[in-house]
Amino acid sequence: MTTLPQAGATEIRDRRRVLTLSTVAFTLMFAVWLMFGILGLPIRQEFGLTDVQLSWLTAVAVLNGSFWRLPAGIITDRLGGKRVLGTMLLLTAIPCFLIAQVQSYPALLALAFLVGFAGNSFSVGIAWNSVWFPREQQGAALGVFGAGNVGASVTKFIGPALIAALPAAGLLGGLMPGGWRGIPFIYGVLLVVMGLTVLALAPRVDRFPGQGRRLADMLRPLRDVRVWRFGLYYVVFFGAYVALAAWMPKYYVDVYGLPLQAAALLTALFIFPASLLRPLGGSLSDRYGARAATYGAFGLMLLALGVMMMPSGHIVLYVPGAGGAVTNREVMHFALGVWPFTALLFLVGVAMGVGKAAVYKHIPEYFPRDVGAVGGLVGMLGGLGGFFLTPLFAYARNALGFPQSTFFVVFVITLVSVVWMQLTIMRMMNRAAPHLQGNIDGDAVHS
Repeated sequence: MTTLPQAGATEIRDRRRVLTLSTVAFTLMFAVWLMFGILGLPIRQEFGLTDVQLSWLTAVAVLNGSFWRLPAGIITDRLGGKRVLGTMLLLTAIPCFLIAQVQSYPALLALAFLVGFAGNSFSVGIAWNSVWFPREQQGAALGVFGAGNVGASVTKFIGPALIAALPAAGLLGGLMPGGWRGIPFIYGVLLVVMGLTVLALAPRVDRFPGQGRRLADMLRPLRDVRVWRFGLYYVVFFGAYVALAAWMPKYYVDVYGLPLQAAALLTALFIFPASLLRPLGGSLSDRYGARAATYGAFGLMLLALGVMMMPSGHIVLYVPGAGGAVTNREVMHFALGVWPFTALLFLVGVAMGVGKAAVYKHIPEYFPRDVGAVGGLVGMLGGLGGFFLTPLFAYARNALGFPQSTFFVVFVITLVSVVWMQLTIMRMMNRAAPHLQGNIDGDAVHS
């Protein structure tokens, strides 16, 4: 076996350390960011919340975890991922400890907004890993880091069991709260430990691709329409993922009458492929092109969502009868069982895992000096999609009267994205044919 020179070995070791620390930290931060997907149900019982109030509790956390992604990416390029990520971990612990003691809905809403800051760690990790890995390894590295989305399932696995196990009076003489309040307290402790670990173990000399550059220069790529188009795709693959990850436990409880623990486990079957298949999505994008991978992901989502959005009940056809009179005829009774529904939700998760990686494959390749800014904006748009979709699910159900309206909403935004992508490709090929007809990726051309 060939031995690498000392400099090369040190470089590889530092890269692996950055990837490992950032991925573990992001997994924890993502679990914190979306913890209200499970905590929301016992909180609703304690505080007597409506569905809309509960949806806003999750939505404000998603909002704050999205709004700062652009500046977080830029700051990381300037100051380095080690300092920015370590500081974010420590600061996020503060509202976690406070949530464990909250006594009113307005205070809980404010603290949910603050704890949502954890979601901005995504932009930090993307910028930090991009600057440490060479171009030919960036797709795989970013896919591994992005798999930290699986943190959304952590609370869903441990939350219900811990809530049931922790005595109402708490532990350690009341120092650790009991019931659902014990979850944010535990996360607060883990955030402090992880923040100190990042600051202590990350490479001593960090990298700062944005140091010395003017802010205007770093923001200039954001005028490229491709960035905004990628942002819309990320609303579908990430924003809808965030919203569904938070909404599905409630959906399973309300629609199928499942206990919270079973609902959480079934939701995890959606979260796992949507998170852990990001490395596969990066590999498929490397091999077949990001555009082809995106097409496949969109197509799979549309097929699954087209079935999931059908309301349960009798479907009636109105047909001409004898003498021209209009009569009605019942055609079928549609009621999607819990396991077929879960299988379709799993397919949606597969599509989202591949699609998220496909979107981010382009950023370091086409904007190598501006990963922080471009990746931050795309991530911000995707996260804001999660913010708007969560309450939209509640409003859609109230307006349309059936719970499957959740998937109708996601179907519509997916269809809009596919149409925009197809029109972009057709316009690009009409302008530049024939030499671009073999390159359906099309992202080397402004469109």
